[in-house]
Amino acid sequence: MEDARRQAVVLSLIEKLDLYGIWCGETHIQKSLYFLQEMLKVPTCYDFILYKHGPFSFDFRDELAVMRSKMIIELQSKPYPYGPSLHPGEAAERLKELYPKTTKEYEQKIDFIAKKLACLRVAELERLATALYVTLEKGGDKKVQARAIRINELKPHVKIDEALRAVEEVESLMAEAEIMFH
Repeated sequence: MEDARRQAVVLSLIEKLDLYGIWCGETHIQKSLYFLQEMLKVPTCYDFILYKHGPFSFDFRDELAVMRSKMIIELQSKPYPYGPSLHPGEAAERLKELYPKTTKEYEQKIDFIAKKLACLRVAELERLATALYVTLEKGGDKKVQARAIRINELKPHVKIDEALRAVEEVESLMAEAEIMFH
């Protein structure tokens, strides 16, 4: 997918998260895009690695900076203890006008992810995204308990019972997505 089309998808995701009342910090956007790309197969083609707070894409962070420089998105300050959030900028409408088919093509998947993840706190997003990461690992064990143990190994601060719940929730999301989109 070319850069401008990817940016249209990202902009649409930010708008949906905002619509559902979520504070659109980078962590929410990163994790939501990870689910969109990896679980729902929206071909944004960002490289994600397991990082401090779960899957993270440095390429995507760079793309957000480019989008800010083009005024497609902008930072808005939030009162303490929150950091800034991302919102559509001056050039957002123009991008949407240029790529209405892209926005329309992925609209249902973006809405699904935004609805499912908007209400989660950062710690919950980390566990859930890490559970998806472990679930999709090549050669990884498919048993729920084994995946929970793997999450705990990768993220020792995530207790086994929390990891189990995260794996079960990811399986539920994947099953629901399978029914909706296939």
